[in-house]
Amino acid sequence: MTYLNEFKREQRVIGAFGGEWQAGGDACSVLSPIDGQPIAQVVTASPEDGERVVTSAQRAFWDWREVPAPERAEVVRQIGEALRDAKEAIAEVVTAEMGKTIAESRGEVQEMIDICDFATGLGRQIGGLTLPSERRGHRLIEQWHPLGPIAVITAFNFPVAVWAWNMALALVCGDTVIWKPSSKTPLSAIACTKIAAEVLARNGHPSAVTSLVVGSGREIGDRLVTDPRLPLVSYTGSVAIGRHIGRLVQERFGKALLELGGNNAVIVTPNADIPMAVQAVFFGAIGTSGQRCTSTRRLIAHESVYADVLERLRSAYPQTTIGDPREEQTLMGPLVDVGAVEAMQRALAAVRDQGGRILIGGQPLDLNGGCYVSPCIVEADPGMGIVAEETFAPILYVMRYSGDVDQAIALNNGVPQGLSSAIFSNDIVEVERFLGALGSDCGLANVNTGTSGAEIGGAFGGEKETGGGRESGSDAWKTYMRRQTSVINASGGIALAQGIRFDLGQPLTGETQHGTR
Repeated sequence: MTYLNEFKREQRVIGAFGGEWQAGGDACSVLSPIDGQPIAQVVTASPEDGERVVTSAQRAFWDWREVPAPERAEVVRQIGEALRDAKEAIAEVVTAEMGKTIAESRGEVQEMIDICDFATGLGRQIGGLTLPSERRGHRLIEQWHPLGPIAVITAFNFPVAVWAWNMALALVCGDTVIWKPSSKTPLSAIACTKIAAEVLARNGHPSAVTSLVVGSGREIGDRLVTDPRLPLVSYTGSVAIGRHIGRLVQERFGKALLELGGNNAVIVTPNADIPMAVQAVFFGAIGTSGQRCTSTRRLIAHESVYADVLERLRSAYPQTTIGDPREEQTLMGPLVDVGAVEAMQRALAAVRDQGGRILIGGQPLDLNGGCYVSPCIVEADPGMGIVAEETFAPILYVMRYSGDVDQAIALNNGVPQGLSSAIFSNDIVEVERFLGALGSDCGLANVNTGTSGAEIGGAFGGEKETGGGRESGSDAWKTYMRRQTSVINASGGIALAQGIRFDLGQPLTGETQHGTR
């Protein structure tokens, strides 16, 4: 039996886990955006459940931090293998409750598998530095220790991958994890938590190393964010809530890893491969129905190629297969819920009010009672207020520039967000300007490929209102650990740094080999 069938069969799915499945909060319905029908009822976590889960995660941490890192990595490897075995079953749940195409859901589960593979190798690579000391007979070292139980609060658009980015690294680093998924997509979180807990228990470790709390409002989230026992809060979501979380965490001097808004642009210069650029923009704007944080929202094309690029896009958009995301031929499924459809319509109303021109699409579609829309192209002025906002919908704002590449870069940078960016150009000077210190101010800057499609090997995140956090690959593991600098003195005497002398003229413990300075 698949997870989806299991959830449909159960009358009440438990949405809290801290070594045991137990929840005493309200029950909420999980509706599928595919047809608007309920999939399951999930019992949310009560405040008492929140306390129980945090306490369980803290106790599990006390044991888990002492497990050797290679052994922790072996557990993560096994979690990756279990996810590999359940790839199709988890993808089925993601598509049912979120609405992304089944191909994209499989890709999201593959991201979980990939980050587990990455973290497995990390288990034998985590290390500090040995630094030269200015004092004779001294050694200066920098080392890293487990941080503690951490909270991971994820969004609906990548309901499982972002948890895995955090979980795999955190577990190898010796932390335990409490996951609060979006209340719109709790079922895939429950499935993944079951898989991880089973692997931990099979290896003789506390299953509360990976915990879960489902909440439909801010109460449980704020409960985690304000708890001093959780030294790190990783949050993915809106800028507004990110500001709220950042303030609460800072008030208690905790660490916040924030992955917030994206308003990503593709620059197409006169030296671009136009068909390749159009293909990248097409997927970037339409993939996941425009609900990726890396979705292409702005197209900045030079006036010499603007008409060609726009015509090719206008020809491609009507060919988009919109419909049931469970069907293999579907390119675009529904938005996540009715609220997302309404938000798109409000953004298009603002477009009209601000003088923009809707060139194609944007209408709600009556398909099987689901939350479907047609993807939209808007001819816009860069100064329009709506262009500086992030709308989680398939709206592409197209605009032109007439000067050199620096003008296009200024338009790319001229929004509050700074996540992903791309340039299409075969001119090395333009490419180097874009990638240089005066170029894109985004955390992700791509050349001749689109804004979407980040790989787990590189650190993921952005600047400005995107939050500044980094997850996934590279040295992002350092976020999940505490740094400690240590001095080891084998000289037999006390020596101060910077040449400072502070002695009584004669040693208090006898003569030393090197004396004091």
